[in-house]
Amino acid sequence: MFLPKYPDNPTPPPAHNTHTVADQVPARRSAPQISVSTGAVAAVLVGGVVLTALLAAVAGTAVSVAVAAVVLRSLLRDQHRR
Repeated sequence: MFLPKYPDNPTPPPAHNTHTVADQVPARRSAPQISVSTGAVAAVLVGGVVLTALLAAVAGTAVSVAVAAVVLRSLLRDQHRR
């Protein structure tokens, strides 16, 4: 009942590949299509401007704190010498 059916005249598979290079079609890979909207470009530009402004603000704050520290150190040293 559940016995497999075999073909009447089985043919063995070929021992080697008989295709030549001319038979094969060269595979062409297409690059994926990426669509960039103007809104995405604007968002990236605005984000870059904001991050640059924040970095400049942090750098300016660090410089001003360093200058204030040097001035205070100088004033305190002069006061201790007297």
